[in-house]
Amino acid sequence: MMHYGHANALRQAKAMGDYLVVGVHSDAEIEKNKGPTVMREQERYDAVAACKWVDEVVPNAPYNTTVEILQKYNIDFCVHGDDITTMADGTDCYQAVKDAGLYRECKRTKGVSTTELVGRMLLMTKDHHKRPLTPNTSSILAINSQNLDMFSASGPVAQRTAVYHFLPASKRIVQFSEGHSPKPTDRIIYVDGTFDLFHVGHVEFLKRAKALGDYMIVGIHDDQTVNAIKGANYPLMNLLERALSVLACRYVDEVIIGAPYSVGDEILLGEHKVDLVIHGNHPSGPDIDGNDPYLIPKQRGIYREVENPNATITTRGIIDRIIQNRLVYEERQRRKNAKAALEAEQEALRNAN
Repeated sequence: MMHYGHANALRQAKAMGDYLVVGVHSDAEIEKNKGPTVMREQERYDAVAACKWVDEVVPNAPYNTTVEILQKYNIDFCVHGDDITTMADGTDCYQAVKDAGLYRECKRTKGVSTTELVGRMLLMTKDHHKRPLTPNTSSILAINSQNLDMFSASGPVAQRTAVYHFLPASKRIVQFSEGHSPKPTDRIIYVDGTFDLFHVGHVEFLKRAKALGDYMIVGIHDDQTVNAIKGANYPLMNLLERALSVLACRYVDEVIIGAPYSVGDEILLGEHKVDLVIHGNHPSGPDIDGNDPYLIPKQRGIYREVENPNATITTRGIIDRIIQNRLVYEERQRRKNAKAALEAEQEALRNAN
């Protein structure tokens, strides 16, 4: 899966140079060395290409990174996370480039991994949902490069956004927010949704929506709203995780975290006057009061639906892939967790020495 942990690694890698080439392995290579994939290879190629820090994607990249492959693509050095990646036979995938002095490391993003997300789908829990500290706090927050001062450590803004009560949240959002304010002549687009398990269906929708305007604001509904509308253990990713995934997309200019499910003047006449509200060509569920969430933009003639050829790829469909192949993924989880435990033990020994 392409999640915000991958995006954060790509952000760090891009900061080390000028042009970022990302090699993406085929399904066959991953299954041989790591286990079954969640997203199919073309879906992963498209998802990586949509990340705003990526300049070029190399499909079907070899699992073992060699000096020759770097030379083929005119690469100055290779970057990987600080977790160990091995071939099926246990050898280090990056040993050759390490020996040649062509290897650098970035920090792995703790708290997220494909293994962890697959675990959520298998267990179907709600433990990942992040709730405000008090019932009276509001979690609506607009993010772009012009208002990053909102992430102060104290004061009324910090209190109002109590949904982000764990330390790394504001820092990570600042790192992901490289937006800009709209020009006076820009046509401003607004789209909203859950954006759970961010995938190529979301990417294609955002790409098509952005083509209808100049500046796109994306509203992301909070965990409690999504759970009230969709039930079960939705969303699979919590509000912060979903916001980071959307912020990493190259078509997005600004996000509103904790956006209301129904689109009213709070959004349409907010910091930026919205010219067009766009929704996919799939039915939208009513708000908890039974009303159409897009009633007001429809009445004002600023609502439009877009066709999405990737609409068959859905969050529910991704979960079904896991559930239908439960035994295969449970074995993958067992192997990955055993590897993680071994790495943790080795790190503890290194620290002790």
